[in-house]
This record gives sequence, structure tokens and C-alpha cells, in this order.
Amino acid sequence: MNFSSRLLENAVNEFAKLPGVGQKTALRLVLHLLNQNKEEVEAFSGALTRLKNEIRYCKECSNISDSETCEICASNKRDGSLVCIVEDTRDVMAIENTHQFNGVYHVLGGLISPMDGIGPSDLNIDRLVQRVQTGEIQEVILALSATMEGDTTIFYIYKKLKDLPVKISTIARGIAFGGEIEYADEITLARSIATRVPYTG
Repeated sequence: MNFSSRLLENAVNEFAKLPGVGQKTALRLVLHLLNQNKEEVEAFSGALTRLKNEIRYCKECSNISDSETCEICASNKRDGSLVCIVEDTRDVMAIENTHQFNGVYHVLGGLISPMDGIGPSDLNIDRLVQRVQTGEIQEVILALSATMEGDTTIFYIYKKLKDLPVKISTIARGIAFGGEIEYADEITLARSIATRVPYTG
């Protein structure tokens, strides 16, 4: 792609680094921003800068938050004895959109994937074990994507928790194998949580 401006080319190259954004889409986005007034572009860039500089992670569940403890963990309307284990914040958002889950979450920050060099120590699993060891958690729901990496992670977590006094369940396979939580429709996801089954390894 030939550019008439090095500044334009640099901006397009930065946008093209985003997942799912190719050169043509990046160019369209950059040209759109160029057509906006200065205040709107500054608000856009300022929001991204503040996001990177000010975002925090909940000390309880590791979900993205504006404060030390996220709104879900801080709410006295949530059942703190029921914890849903998810891969990342997108899965929290997907489950919250079903309005069917009243417990709290634990965000792993990924899935075990030896091919990608991601092992158990790279994930937020030790913190999960610590939470369960307090005795305040009665059930953990393993709500991970139905993929090889998801199943591997579920099995590893089960091995870490199976001797602790906690019920371990997994969402029903309304989610097809190979499917990811964030892309499941709300009804299927809600039913998968409601009809969860005990996990026995």
C-alpha cells in the first residue's frame, strides 16, 4: 500500500497491529479520525492513555476494574460462596449479559497452552487456590471455552482443588467443542451455567 504521508503510514501501521484489523480497515479508521475535529481526536487518544495508565485489576478476582475491588466483588448482593472461573474479562461480560449468575468471578488471564508457551504459572491459578483455602467458597464453576486448551486448564485446576472442601462443577456442553464463551449466545450460555454438572476429572 502506497502512502502519500509518512504520518499517515505510521498511524495505519499502528492500527493494523490491533487484532482483526487489516491494512484497509486501519486506513479507513485513520482517515475517519482525520475527518474528526481536534477535540474529538484528543478525547479518543486521551481515553486510551487513561485506560493504559489508570486501569486496575481487582484484588479479589483479577477482573479489570477502576478501583482496588471491582463492583461485582464489592456488591453485597452477590453470592461470594459461588465462584465462576473464566479465561478473561470478555467472558465475565458475556456471562453478566445473561443476568442469570449471581455469584462472583475469578479471572485466570488466559488458558494453559504449551504450544504458545503458556503454563500454569503464567495464569492466576495460585490465587484461586488461596481463595478456596479460606473456606468461604462452596462451589467453583469452571466456565472455560470448550477447546483443548480449555479442557487442559480445567483438568489442571481440578487436580489443584479436588482435595479441598469445595464443589467443582463445569458448565454444560451447550457450548459446542471448539466454541469460545464470549461468542456464545446469551440463552445458550445462561442454560449452560444453570445446568452445570459436577466435574470429576
